[in-house]
Amino acid sequence: MITGKNYIGYHVLASGNKTYKTFNPQTNMATDAVFTEATSDEINQAVELASSAFLTYKNMSGVKKSTFLNAIADEILALDMQLINTYCSETGLPEGRAKGERGRTVGQLRVFADLLNTGSWVEASIDTAQPNREPMPKSDIRKMLIPLGPVVVFGASNFPLAYSTAGGDTAAALAAGCPVIVKSHPMHAGTGELVASAIVKAAKKTGMPEGVFSNLNSSGIEVGSELVKHPGVKAVGFTGSIKGGRALYDLAAQREEPIPVFAEMGSINPVVILPKALHKKGSDWAKTYANSITLGTGQFCTNPGLLLGIKGDKFSAFIDTLSEEILKTEPSCMLHPNILGAYEANRKKATSQADLKVVAEYDLAVKDNYAKQTVTTVSGDTFLNNPTLHHEVFGPYSMVVACDDAKQLRTIITKLEGQLTGTIIADNAEIENFPEVVSALQNRVGRLIFNGVPTGVEVCPSMNHGGPYPASTDSRFTAVGIHSIKRWVRPFSYQDWPSNLLPDALKNNNPLGISRLVNNKQTHDVIS
Repeated sequence: MITGKNYIGYHVLASGNKTYKTFNPQTNMATDAVFTEATSDEINQAVELASSAFLTYKNMSGVKKSTFLNAIADEILALDMQLINTYCSETGLPEGRAKGERGRTVGQLRVFADLLNTGSWVEASIDTAQPNREPMPKSDIRKMLIPLGPVVVFGASNFPLAYSTAGGDTAAALAAGCPVIVKSHPMHAGTGELVASAIVKAAKKTGMPEGVFSNLNSSGIEVGSELVKHPGVKAVGFTGSIKGGRALYDLAAQREEPIPVFAEMGSINPVVILPKALHKKGSDWAKTYANSITLGTGQFCTNPGLLLGIKGDKFSAFIDTLSEEILKTEPSCMLHPNILGAYEANRKKATSQADLKVVAEYDLAVKDNYAKQTVTTVSGDTFLNNPTLHHEVFGPYSMVVACDDAKQLRTIITKLEGQLTGTIIADNAEIENFPEVVSALQNRVGRLIFNGVPTGVEVCPSMNHGGPYPASTDSRFTAVGIHSIKRWVRPFSYQDWPSNLLPDALKNNNPLGISRLVNNKQTHDVIS
């Protein structure tokens, strides 16, 4: 049942007087539930509980935390159609998308549960003592990763499950041993509350300390700002706009004790289409990208917003086919009137720029909150000389840039901001003739795709979801996959500690049976 209240540890509270509702973009009406925004007192309670829970939770075994994560997955599945129907009513997205995202969310939780059972993720490193070493003895030094402390996670507007309440950030932080406080996204607060209830239920069933998880409602920026500034919070996870992510990053940096903000923000995901690929399959690639641009109404952080090629007859033909194909797709609903409003404003700003040509724009009547897909084109010179054209238009929009030659193509790539992905469409033999283009693109992105589309982020250990700023605030980390756990930990060394007083991961007898780096050799062996 949706109460509209805040989940603070094991208590459900709503002492404030600021309320709001979510919105169904398909019906163009507010939903029924009323949500109460968290007060300052409730924020303090959540952080204090999290800080207290951290003292216990950080020392719990990987097996116990694994049981907790699996229990969360089970409880989310137990919500069944109530969760799916709420998701659809708050987003306008179809049932299939809701079930797919639920599957991804549950899968992420189980992947981290498996990681905790193996235990080697702590990167235990041991250098044993050499008391007789000359000219000075060597101490016994042992290192492992330990959790940072309470983490605040901001729910994402475009992924109410996989990047929100029990999404990747939360799953990774809980796996690391960090209590989590979620600042629920106001556009899908009902979905968030249902998932929060599942997490709390799982925490109680598995004997987790109260405060290991809280979920706070907020219709604006005040609750999030207060959380980031709270001295008890030790790290932040965010998925959203550059403006929002940068604001949180700056707030965290201004604290008396600055803390890390791991924000995944804007990206236009450049796609380079080389001549021979166009000659062989130009029409096919145009159809493929028409589908990719409009997938999910363009509301993915990996949407291909920039297509780059070298001008010529084949590239012109590609633009013509792309323009024809994208208009064959029926427009679809955006997540919220505010997101549609931002899309229209940014689209208008882009299309009003000098020397830009609109080559495709859906011009038939559409339902309320449905977005009209658009393709524009500019010359390489125009793009280079107008930074406004480099900005993301979040939605079913893409710009095609006709470069004079390979040199200008490479120059344009070097002038781009950091991106999540870059794609190269090329003939297998052709790509060898463009090493500087490939190198330039590698320097600007976190993931490089060959002959594919950027939309779609596989959850696996080798996936990197991040990139140079402003794609993310720290390009050394991924927001997807098991290695995303490294955002919520820090390295910590023990020197000359008795083995029996060390954490199990560092003890001589290796009771966890994990792989460790012992005197520069990776091994599961005990230390005699």
